[in-house]
Amino acid sequence: MNDSLELAKDLVLTRIGYGAMQLAGPNAFGPPRDRAEAVRVLRTAVELGVTHLDTSDFYGPAVTNEIIREALHPYPGSLRIVTKVGFRRGPDGSWDPWPHDLRAQVHANLEHLGVDTLDAVNLRVAGPGSLAEPFGELAAMRDEGLIRHLGVSNVTAGQVAEARAIAPVVFVQNLYNLAVRHDDALIDALAADGIGFVSFFPLGGFSPLQSAVLDEVAASLGATPQQTALAWLLQRSPNILVIPGTSSVAHLRENIAAAGLTLPADAVARLGGQTPPQ
Repeated sequence: MNDSLELAKDLVLTRIGYGAMQLAGPNAFGPPRDRAEAVRVLRTAVELGVTHLDTSDFYGPAVTNEIIREALHPYPGSLRIVTKVGFRRGPDGSWDPWPHDLRAQVHANLEHLGVDTLDAVNLRVAGPGSLAEPFGELAAMRDEGLIRHLGVSNVTAGQVAEARAIAPVVFVQNLYNLAVRHDDALIDALAADGIGFVSFFPLGGFSPLQSAVLDEVAASLGATPQQTALAWLLQRSPNILVIPGTSSVAHLRENIAAAGLTLPADAVARLGGQTPPQ
């Protein structure tokens, strides 16, 4: 069963969500190879009960949001679409930090998704330094009713604290998976405060996870390595949500099925994690 996490009264997200980055072309740039399959993936995700859809107008750019609108608008009442601002795409597909003119980015997301208010918006941060000015801009748009909830992405613990001093933060979206675990302390601190931690690239992203131990553990459980890696994340902490992406309905079904996989203590130990409480 794909459990949910309530981060606010109107923000209840399935812990296995869907990351829409791969619906665009290679490196999240340009049109998809198979637009009809992309539509089927989104509709299947909703049919399977997913309520957490992660996207951004800089996927494509705009391609992913337009496909989401085509596939799902008018949106189901339980679906929550989480988007990101803070970057733009260069004509060559480059990822260019752009913390200015966030209002234009928010309005572009509203237009391409076909909504009057965005359920949640992450400020994607380019690196160390203060995020007070851009996050303050998003907080002002939240006060205006353009955004319901705010999050931050690709941030340090210090940047999270800075953002929380400006406006409520419902989740932090950072790179974290079996191979990349530098946010262990941050995850635990957020859990204590009831804030979600969204693992992006839970399966490695552009560099898929590769581990002989993972393969062996997965085989012993009768699961795929990808399902095992997702299950490990879900057991790591109750505030973790994952947003694996795929452009295949078959892979989507496999990913969501990981919600029903429980790793025994010896499997967790082999993967280098803490034994879950009994």
